[in-house]
Amino acid sequence: MKPIRSLAFVINADKPGAIELARVLVAAARAKGVRLKQTTRFPVPRGYLSGCDACCVIGGDGTLLSVVREAALHAVPIIGVNRGSLGFLTTFSPEEARLDFDSLLMGSFHVDPRAMLACSVADEGPGLALNDIVIKDQLTSRLVHLEVFADSELVTDYVCDGLIFSTATGSTAYNLSAGGPLIHPAANVIVMTPICPHTLTNRSIIFRDSVKLRVHNRTVGTSVLVGIDGQCDLKASTDDAINISIAKMRLPLAQRRGYSHFSVVRTKLKWSGGAVDHGTS
Repeated sequence: MKPIRSLAFVINADKPGAIELARVLVAAARAKGVRLKQTTRFPVPRGYLSGCDACCVIGGDGTLLSVVREAALHAVPIIGVNRGSLGFLTTFSPEEARLDFDSLLMGSFHVDPRAMLACSVADEGPGLALNDIVIKDQLTSRLVHLEVFADSELVTDYVCDGLIFSTATGSTAYNLSAGGPLIHPAANVIVMTPICPHTLTNRSIIFRDSVKLRVHNRTVGTSVLVGIDGQCDLKASTDDAINISIAKMRLPLAQRRGYSHFSVVRTKLKWSGGAVDHGTS
């Protein structure tokens, strides 16, 4: 990548150590003559990333998700530095950021274009999701009745607590907690996972990237909320159609050279295993 000459910082001041780490990284960037802007507000204002070569997000995955739309619209790579908990998206540790920041400023990183979902409801949207779109009852945890079509073909109708539509990137988020599959982020698919379905045979379904999904709210007399990455909500009244597909835009996510997805998964999910002795007796 080309050297970074203009850099935006988005800092979650509520995360322990985020402000102190930001001071260190800002000082390193200033020493290299990089043009800077920084904010502790998120979601960031529209146009905040316009003209920037990269954006450094210091916080957790939720902080990074709040920047996704602007980063995708302006094709600005996000460097995510984890000051949260798991950090599947903010893959740089504070130590890596401190040690490697000069190299990052010189362009020593790889950009991984991550697929996103586009979602619209009636005349609202489209919203963009890097992780997932979640459809649930708007007020309580009562059951909802949702009818799903794939390219105009009926899949089935669900009586459940809700539905999760996830990207491969978001498969490690709510989808995983609800019993959905782990999917490599390079796979161009959409995974649909029901939340507590009232039919034991209802399980996750994986759709190809070109599919056009349509969900109808058949819950009588109530609206459902359509959550987009947990950042904003749309509402679907009874019989409203919720349209979901792979977005045309992708999110440029910065990764260190030599980044390994499975190494991150092993670390974050605390997978373990010992060497197997294949010797013969």
